[in-house]
Amino acid sequence: MYKSIIKPILFLQSPEKIHEITFSWIRKTFGLPIIGWIIERMYRFENPSLEREVFGIKFRNPVGLAAGFDKDAKVIDDMAKLGFGFIEIGTLTPKGQEGNAKPRLFRLPSDEGLINRMGFNNGGVEKAVKRLKKRKSSIVIGGNIGKNKVTPNEDAVGDYLYCLEALHAHVDYFVVNVSSPNTPNLRELQEKEPLKKLLTEVKSANDQKENPKPILLKIAPDLTNGQLDDIVEIVLETGIDGLIATNTTLNRSNLSTDRQQLETIGAGGVSGRPLRERSTEIIRYISGKSGGKFPIIGVGGIFSPEDALEKLQAGASLVQIYTGMIYEGPCLVKKIKQGLSRFYQKSPN
Repeated sequence: MYKSIIKPILFLQSPEKIHEITFSWIRKTFGLPIIGWIIERMYRFENPSLEREVFGIKFRNPVGLAAGFDKDAKVIDDMAKLGFGFIEIGTLTPKGQEGNAKPRLFRLPSDEGLINRMGFNNGGVEKAVKRLKKRKSSIVIGGNIGKNKVTPNEDAVGDYLYCLEALHAHVDYFVVNVSSPNTPNLRELQEKEPLKKLLTEVKSANDQKENPKPILLKIAPDLTNGQLDDIVEIVLETGIDGLIATNTTLNRSNLSTDRQQLETIGAGGVSGRPLRERSTEIIRYISGKSGGKFPIIGVGGIFSPEDALEKLQAGASLVQIYTGMIYEGPCLVKKIKQGLSRFYQKSPN
């Protein structure tokens, strides 16, 4: 019903407008006792074969909601009812910021993708903390953190440390985001020396806590093999807990969308089905290069159980979805879990 009736109606409106409307509807309805109960029963599917323990955290299933959907931790309890194994909030910055000028989110229906240049729009980490203190769900929460647009790269460490301090008691793991293409010069922090410095300081601050949390790094899909080799070296050297592969891509060479339309859209990162192959390639490369010495969360172009399994077999320990849910509907979470469960029950390993 979603793909034949609901999606065509939703796609009549601009993507960001629909995101706002959907958010409002979720907050108003999912919290109602009867509707919440129905939603939870409709989307519930758990099986022992899906359970995971990754970087010391127990996940009831390996399917998570990627950062970007619930930037400000507004619908954690509601989205948990859809059956996710974990939810990643953010990207959060020390101060709230509007992000880039609208329009900044665009659908690519023929490619089943999105282009976004949101620019870390969020209300600021302190407001998110207030909401996290009120949450009722026990679902695993990741905190994706970044720097404010006005903060120069040489001062970026301070922004990440501020967010780490504010969120530390309220999330289960952290993600250092230096890979968004939509904050000017942010990806320069992926270069070897700046990245090593940033991760060393974030890990040092985390290690001083009574209850240190896993620290992950989210990387871009546009890195060369040489840069990926540096990333693996840095992860092993700094001792952070793992990677998320990958963020959105700047590459548009495999898109079927009309070139004139793409030029009209302008700058932004591509997500969805066009990213699937490249993100899987990176997972496979990093897993092989590192000898599987640290966990990887796979994200990018997951639209089916087969897509999720592809990333898990390439070396990912967990997966995340976002754009796939926009095109396939909220039932995608349950479908992936059912498909993975069938595979694991048939597989001798």
